[in-house]
Amino acid sequence: MYPPRITVLGECVADAFTASAGARNELALRVLPGGGPANTAVALARLGTPARFLARLSGDVFGRLFRTHLESSGVDLSHAVEAAEPSTLAVAELDDRGQAAFSFHAQATADWQWTSAELAGVDPAGTACVHTGSLALVKEPGAGVVEDFLATAAPHATISIDPNVRPLLVHPEVYRARLAHWCGLADVLRLSEDDLELLLPGTPPERACDTWHAAGARLVVITRGADGALASLDGERVRVPAAPAQVVDTVGAGDSFTAGLLHHLGARGLLGGRLTDLRLGDVEAACLFAARVAALTCSAAGPNPPWRDQLAPLTTDEAVVRHLDSTH
Repeated sequence: MYPPRITVLGECVADAFTASAGARNELALRVLPGGGPANTAVALARLGTPARFLARLSGDVFGRLFRTHLESSGVDLSHAVEAAEPSTLAVAELDDRGQAAFSFHAQATADWQWTSAELAGVDPAGTACVHTGSLALVKEPGAGVVEDFLATAAPHATISIDPNVRPLLVHPEVYRARLAHWCGLADVLRLSEDDLELLLPGTPPERACDTWHAAGARLVVITRGADGALASLDGERVRVPAAPAQVVDTVGAGDSFTAGLLHHLGARGLLGGRLTDLRLGDVEAACLFAARVAALTCSAAGPNPPWRDQLAPLTTDEAVVRHLDSTH
């Protein structure tokens, strides 16, 4: 079955990675297209899922870079807004484990200025899933418009949300205040263990899953880096190991995991509603696939998810080993 279309709504950010310069008092930056929703849209398209990206793209040098990157990956930009505002810039510093700490330059930039009129012409009936998250859900004035679009799309599509908490730009309390409402909209909630600690400090992952199930999310997946992922479907749980990776950096790994998860579910006809036909075995298989997509993303610099032909099928022995690992 060919994967159905998925619509992604949110920001595209210029990720500027610091590098040593030849002269003193200089800082060299290597700029790559990024932003959680954009990374997810790119990963979906590269995996073979028709991906439509609803974004506000500036006409500046970064915006032009975004368009080239997205279109060359096969992302549909037919409903992207040509924005007058500048692009958002995030400066990333990598630690010795390849994890990035970001500082944002995001005041009055294009990504957060959504109006109801800009999304009024987008028909959600033609998509199996709408995915959003990160700063688009919390940065005003557009955050409320994004939430309204999710509510409009929910009768027609599965709703997927990744909070992707950015505490240096928006205080975690803003996310906490909206999270129960998001769970009421969402069928899928995917977040990292760092997000969990910011949203529910000191809460065991299993208890957090139950909290978010009670608020409305059927499927909760918490990714844990090298420790794999915990998936919970209405309280039934499975742990999935991380796939082996030669880590260059971890930028975009969570976004790629989300794309792998949604691609796998969509290709099996499990998206398009409230996940009523989804079973724990389906979740486990999708998470194993998503872990492989994330691992390949970690093996490349920056948010650079793999193409479909880079994911060779697992051998029978490999599949058995992964399954045994996930049950321990």
